Amino acid sequence: MKLVVFPAVEPERLSLIDAAAGAMIVANVNDEATAIEAIQDADAFFGKLTPAMLAASTKLRWVQSPTASLEHYVFPELVTHPCTLTNMRGLFSDVIADHVFGYILCFARNLHTYLRQQMARHWEPIGGEQARTSFSAGPGVVSAMDRAHMHLSDCTIGIVGLGAIGSEIARRSKAFGMQVLAVDPVRAEKPEEVDALWPLERLADLLEQSDFVVIAAPHTPATAGMFNRATIQQMKRSGHLINIGRGVIVKLDDLCEALAAGEIAGAALDVFEQEPLPAEHPLWNFENVIITPHVAACSVHIAERHVEVLLENIRRFVTGKTLRNVVSKENWF
Repeated sequence: MKLVVFPAVEPERLSLIDAAAGAMIVANVNDEATAIEAIQDADAFFGKLTPAMLAASTKLRWVQSPTASLEHYVFPELVTHPCTLTNMRGLFSDVIADHVFGYILCFARNLHTYLRQQMARHWEPIGGEQARTSFSAGPGVVSAMDRAHMHLSDCTIGIVGLGAIGSEIARRSKAFGMQVLAVDPVRAEKPEEVDALWPLERLADLLEQSDFVVIAAPHTPATAGMFNRATIQQMKRSGHLINIGRGVIVKLDDLCEALAAGEIAGAALDVFEQEPLPAEHPLWNFENVIITPHVAACSVHIAERHVEVLLENIRRFVTGKTLRNVVSKENWF
């Protein structure tokens, strides 16, 4: 058997790949022309596969994508080819879930507003200083300040896409005492930490009940543009939209219109239709929006996990075992 790696990896990773491959030949190639030649008799491939390389192959059975997202990876000939495609899903679940709760806690406790006030050296509690409870009276009555700060165990979170990332968000949500709703086009078995799991057809029910709507779905032919103005209008006016899935899922012009009209309370995004987000984009102007520059998956632990998925699948392939992270090429996940 033979595995082609393109682009070539550094010596440290190559030694690990060689060890996992055992008797399987490993071709670590630097350029596409060499890869086209090497893949002719290859059984497996890791890296960036091109149509020319696939056309040159004669016995290819397994392709390992180096990324979790596949919208940039699949092409028509790969979809119809009989080879098995696997991806890198599951590497980022806990890291991205942490990022999501950074957003949620900011909105719940108004931290995004207080940070702006701090930079201006301005003291003003949301709800008004006049609403502050005096030491003599004590907190015996709910004040405007109390109502302006959310208690997470009173909140409902709606998760769009209950894959690895969505499931990790659900676990953290339940730890905070939140009501957890989810929709998913494939998954039907409800995990313990989810209060209700519905098919995608019940997205409207999730939107109208959720204080925080988190998009944890991949970019697929079905999800592109899913969150347009009409979809956003189904949310609570007090709801917050969070996107850590894929930028193309949320139509930014529609989101800006909804925010300007007060149709939702705020939004937090780490991914965008266009990246970098242009400096002149109106989304920057909203004080109830948190923008992070596609960093939700950043962690010192990801590279090690990435290598381990590859090595595990190589070991499984050479021993004839079921591969990890097999995807539907037609659906891109």
